[in-house]
Amino acid sequence: MCRMFIAAFVLSLWSGAGSSAAEPVASSDGASVVAQAVKAAGGEAKLLKLLRIKEELVLGADPAGKKSVRTSVLEPPKYWWLGKRERVGQDKEPATFLVWAWTLGAVTDPKSKLEALPETVDEEKPVVGVRVSETITPAMDLYFDKSTGRLLRIDWRSDIHRFSDWRVHDGAGYPARCVGYKKASGKPWYYSQIVELERLSDLPEGLSR
Repeated sequence: MCRMFIAAFVLSLWSGAGSSAAEPVASSDGASVVAQAVKAAGGEAKLLKLLRIKEELVLGADPAGKKSVRTSVLEPPKYWWLGKRERVGQDKEPATFLVWAWTLGAVTDPKSKLEALPETVDEEKPVVGVRVSETITPAMDLYFDKSTGRLLRIDWRSDIHRFSDWRVHDGAGYPARCVGYKKASGKPWYYSQIVELERLSDLPEGLSR
């Protein structure tokens, strides 16, 4: 959930982890990027708002390293329960913003400012991007496959998060795998795999906002 989902949920930056941030272009283009992404995820009515996930997480550069399994209830960006502990309020955990991004809540929130990023190529795929600010600080860059509209990558703070293994639950498309890389070194530092995901209509008993 970012830690997933990081540690929550990215790179060699466009062709090297030290590249500078792209400069945004027209915001109207950003809206069209988001529209394609939302369609690819099943439509705005199907986006995940409150969910429970079971996640396999490996911390470190070795994907075959020690694996932990955890179950989280998420209502991004304000809430992330790990067991009974609410990690945003109690731990000031920022990774819920990554969950809010890969569930596309951040780009569909009317309070978010969207700016399109220049088209480019990432891992041999043409990609389009959008920068999200005002609801997320510092601003977050999301990149999508130009042909499918699926989320491929998030650049935020000191990390890059790469997404893959597209799945569908209850009509909502989502990336089940995320690998996080440090921008400074380009080296991976976590591997996250969602093995179970459930849309929730109500907060589970014993949890409170």
